[in-house]
Amino acid sequence: MSVPSSVHSLSDLQADNSFAALPAAFYTRLTPQGLNNPRLLHANADAAALIGLDPSAFSTPEFLQVFSGAQPLPGGDTLAAVYSGHQFGVWAGQLGDGRAHLLGEIKGPAGGWELQLKGAGMTPYSRMGDGRAVLRSSVREYLASEAMHGLGIPTTRALALVVSDDPVMRETVETAAIVTRMSPSFVRFGSFEHWSSRRQPDMLKTLADYVVDRFYPECREASAGEPRTDAAVYMNLLRAVTRRTALLMADWQAVGFCHGVMNTDNMSILGLTLDYGPYGFMDGFRLGHVCNHSDTEGRYSWNRQPSVALWNLYRLGGSLHTLVQDVEGLRAVLDEYEAVFTRAFHDRMGAKLGLAAWRPADEPLLDDLLKLMDANQADFTLSWRRLADAVLGQRSAFEDLFIDRASAAAWLDRLLARHQEEGRSAQDVADAMNRVNPLYVLRNHLAEEAIRAAKTGDVSEIDTLMTLLRNPYVAQAGYERYAGLPPDWAGSLEVSCSS
Repeated sequence: MSVPSSVHSLSDLQADNSFAALPAAFYTRLTPQGLNNPRLLHANADAAALIGLDPSAFSTPEFLQVFSGAQPLPGGDTLAAVYSGHQFGVWAGQLGDGRAHLLGEIKGPAGGWELQLKGAGMTPYSRMGDGRAVLRSSVREYLASEAMHGLGIPTTRALALVVSDDPVMRETVETAAIVTRMSPSFVRFGSFEHWSSRRQPDMLKTLADYVVDRFYPECREASAGEPRTDAAVYMNLLRAVTRRTALLMADWQAVGFCHGVMNTDNMSILGLTLDYGPYGFMDGFRLGHVCNHSDTEGRYSWNRQPSVALWNLYRLGGSLHTLVQDVEGLRAVLDEYEAVFTRAFHDRMGAKLGLAAWRPADEPLLDDLLKLMDANQADFTLSWRRLADAVLGQRSAFEDLFIDRASAAAWLDRLLARHQEEGRSAQDVADAMNRVNPLYVLRNHLAEEAIRAAKTGDVSEIDTLMTLLRNPYVAQAGYERYAGLPPDWAGSLEVSCSS
């Protein structure tokens, strides 16, 4: 059946609901708890296009009703999924969608997209939570997913942001909001851990087969001369997820992004950035930067993210052991992670340095820059962006970011000498660097300004950020402050697990 390129009503969208077709033990069907007197604060035309929905639908009563949790998605099948997981390295047992409701899956022009409300009330998996989200965290997630997409980093997307005056208690009393998230799938590492921990291999196999058939069909292709056994398929699945996760970590590290809560239940089986809570793009660089105020041990610091991802993959591999029964084979697959990550990280960082090709001898050049940035707490985004200016002769643009200007100048001499070895023109090098070193990222203070404006119903800052973050590599005249150093008050901003 062909999918229309654009429709003007939610009722005209084509529902699929593949996850809802799994056995009932995978979820609980339930009705969201809608907001009182909801208001559509913002809607995302780019995300709507993914499901073939025309922006004219945003102004319809139906759109507000569905995405405020008041009525079901036409053709959908509303549910909350169950999963388990490790949180801060400790087994937490059963978790699940404690404040998320999967409305259904829509077949769009480029594939299926699940639509999920975050903040639409309690579910059987809420534990001690209230099932709500607040405007502050919802604006942050709405903007972050689009910022990551603009950077070319795999991520869930955000369709709509609905607000209300309903009170929600966090550290203080805040107001309620619901963000509509979109993803081809919300299955997590913890989804596999759930059935493995319960010693239900039949359910684990059902989940693995669903994920393979829906998202990794290539895993069923047998290598020449090898039988196509189920064990080989699930080994291929682990290999594919390992590769995607390694590439995602390289992406995060290259832009100074810290997730904040890399629990196994927050790790996407598709290698997407999932569950934006206490995330942050670094301002002043610290190798051990911790963006989550609740992470008192620094488990999820910037420099630990790649190793934590591997630790999480080991938990996934352990879950699949029930189906594979080959410990050495699983370990061999997981051992591939380091090489994939390292190669991708070097490729990305080499491009950021303006190198046409990474060489092993470039490692000290990169390491020394990171150490220099760490010692001076130089701004992460601007240190990389201004390297292009330095290549074109404006050395002070880069050196001014460092307290130890002499060391910065000496390091810059080494970089320029390395460029000369490759023989490209300074302009070509600078242009290439600006294509991979963003000018605009979602700094905490920019998100905070958007939140403060949104509390008064003003969406102008959200509009501006959405525009800039969709094309973060190109300078826009008149928006210089969005690409500048953070104000002094930004240093006092904190985000935690309640964010």
